[in-house]
Amino acid sequence: MKNAVFLFLAVLLVACHSGSSLVLLPESHFRTEIDGKPVSLYTLTNSSGLLMQVTNWGARVVSLWVPDRRGKLDDIVLGYDNIDQYLHSHSYWGAAIGRFGNRIANGRFTLDGQVYQLPLSDKRHCLHGGKKGFDRVVWNVDTIASDHICFSYRSKDGEEGFPGNLDIKMKYSLTLENGFKIEYRAVTDKSTPINLTHHSLFNLKGAGNGSVESHLLHISADHYTPVDSTLIPIGVLALVDKSPFDFRIPVSIGKQMNNPDAPLNRSCGYDHNFVLNRKKTGDLEFAASLYEPSNGRYMEVWSTEPGLQFYSGNLFDGTIRGKKGKSYKHCAALALETQHFPDSPNQTGFPNTILRPTEVYIQTCIYQFSIK
Repeated sequence: MKNAVFLFLAVLLVACHSGSSLVLLPESHFRTEIDGKPVSLYTLTNSSGLLMQVTNWGARVVSLWVPDRRGKLDDIVLGYDNIDQYLHSHSYWGAAIGRFGNRIANGRFTLDGQVYQLPLSDKRHCLHGGKKGFDRVVWNVDTIASDHICFSYRSKDGEEGFPGNLDIKMKYSLTLENGFKIEYRAVTDKSTPINLTHHSLFNLKGAGNGSVESHLLHISADHYTPVDSTLIPIGVLALVDKSPFDFRIPVSIGKQMNNPDAPLNRSCGYDHNFVLNRKKTGDLEFAASLYEPSNGRYMEVWSTEPGLQFYSGNLFDGTIRGKKGKSYKHCAALALETQHFPDSPNQTGFPNTILRPTEVYIQTCIYQFSIK
C-alpha cells in the first residue's frame, strides 16, 4: 500500500511540474479473466521522469509517458483504452512476440529431420508465432515493484505447432538512466526455434499526434535482407549504400520513404530486417536512434541481437482509433524490433535460432530516452 501511495504522489508531482495532461488508464479497464487466469494493469515509474503501464495479457506496454525538452509528458506508444479493444483487435501493439517473431515461410521448417507445420497467420506464412502467439496469452506476474515487473510463461510442447516445452522469464524495468529495459531468458526440453522480440509502436510526437515521417532515424547497419513480394528474405545480405535503406547517418524517414524504389513500393513503406553492425556476438551494443526535432525527444535502441526489423506503420489508414479515440493514419508510428532475421529456420546462411535443451536463451533490449 505504501508503494502504491508513493507511486501515485510521484506521478502527480511529475504531471504538475511538466504541465502535462497526463491521464493514467484506470486499472478497472483491464481487470478481467482470460483462459481462467487473472488479467490486470500495472503502473511503473522511475525517479527520472518515465512512467509506463503494462498489462499481463500479452505482456503489453499500453502507455509510456516520456518528457520533451520543455518537460511536457506525452504517451509515445500506440494502444487502446481498455482490454476489450485489445481482445477484438488483431494488432501486436506493445506486446511480447514469440515463440518466433517475424515470418517463417509457408509456416514450415525442418528440424533434426522432422518437418513442422505451423498455423498460417499472415496469408501464406506464419507471423509472430502463429494465430495465438505470446501476444495473446496471459503471462504470470512473478514480482512487481515500483520500477519493474517480472513475467513468466510456459509455452507447451506443440503449442502453435512448435516442438518442446519452452519456459520463458522476462523482466521489464525503467532504469535510472531513463531506459525501458527488457531482459529475456528461456530454456527448452526439446530443440526448438526461438526468436523473441518486443512490438511497441512509437511516435515521439505522442500517440495519434501525426506522422513519424519527420523523425530522424539512424540504424547501425551496412546491410539489410531484401525480401520477395510476400516479405520473405531471398537469402542474401545487400548493401544499404545508395539505397532507401541507408540510415547509417540520421535521416528523416519521409525523405527516404519517398525514394521511388520498388522494394518499398511493394510494402507501402518499410517492413525490413537490417543486419546490425556488431563488434562481438551477444554483447549489448548500439543498434539505432530516433529523434524528433520539434520537441527534442531522442530514443536510442541497444540490443544483443543481430537484426533490427524497421516497420514504418504502413497499414494504418485512418480507420483505426486508439487511446482517447485518436485516429491512426499512415505512418502514425513505427516499430524497431530487435531480433534475429526473418525465416531463419529455413535460411542456412542466417544466424542460428535453434535453442537446444543444454542451452539457455538470453537476450537484452533497451529503449533509452533523453532530450536534445
